[in-house]
Amino acid sequence: MIEMIPAIDLIGGKCVRLTKGDYGTQKIYNEDPVAQAKEFEKLGFKRLHVVDLDGAKSKHIVNDAVLRAITDNTSLIVDFGGGIKTAEDIEKAFNAGATMVTLGSIAVTNPQLCEEWITKYGADKIVLGADVRNGKISINGWKEDSEEELIPFLKKYIEMGVKNVLCTEISKDGTLEGPAIELYKQIMAEYPHIHLIASGGVGCNDDITNLDRAGIPAVVFGKAYYEGKIQIDEITN
Repeated sequence: MIEMIPAIDLIGGKCVRLTKGDYGTQKIYNEDPVAQAKEFEKLGFKRLHVVDLDGAKSKHIVNDAVLRAITDNTSLIVDFGGGIKTAEDIEKAFNAGATMVTLGSIAVTNPQLCEEWITKYGADKIVLGADVRNGKISINGWKEDSEEELIPFLKKYIEMGVKNVLCTEISKDGTLEGPAIELYKQIMAEYPHIHLIASGGVGCNDDITNLDRAGIPAVVFGKAYYEGKIQIDEITN
């Protein structure tokens, strides 16, 4: 069964969602992220994906206090991303209780530093964030497109030992129009041993079932849950 990972995206300490990464589309779903995390834990989830959207935009961690509150008040395994650019940022994330950190922009702009972190913390503590738009990796809160193409980008980090990859198809994110299954199948065909986490576009139970049938190991979902588009008990039973 595909691993299902709920997401909490943070702006101003509140649980929000965007559409296609556009900060102008911000919608608040819960003003208390800790309560939301507890709800996910009560539903039986073991893992939570937390994104510091303020951090991604500001290029340094902003919502570490919220991360700490979540990890202090739940037993969830939390992977945390957004704004991790320096040694101080990554230490701040781990000190606030993150089990894993997601490295996105910094993996494009400073691969040498990321390789040092992989060596220091261990590949199992690192999730490679591959946020894709028009085949290229986007950075800095999806405000900029890099020249990095997806498959060579993945190859570089997989050769460093990374096995956890979170791939977001930006054109799908927050649209509820279905995930980029063909893209994920392409990645899995190239690198069948990685733990690929599909992200973006989930809009109904069938989307998750179809990812599972396609052999995708894991999926992150957020808006579909908050909008009542998916029924957790039907998928998990």
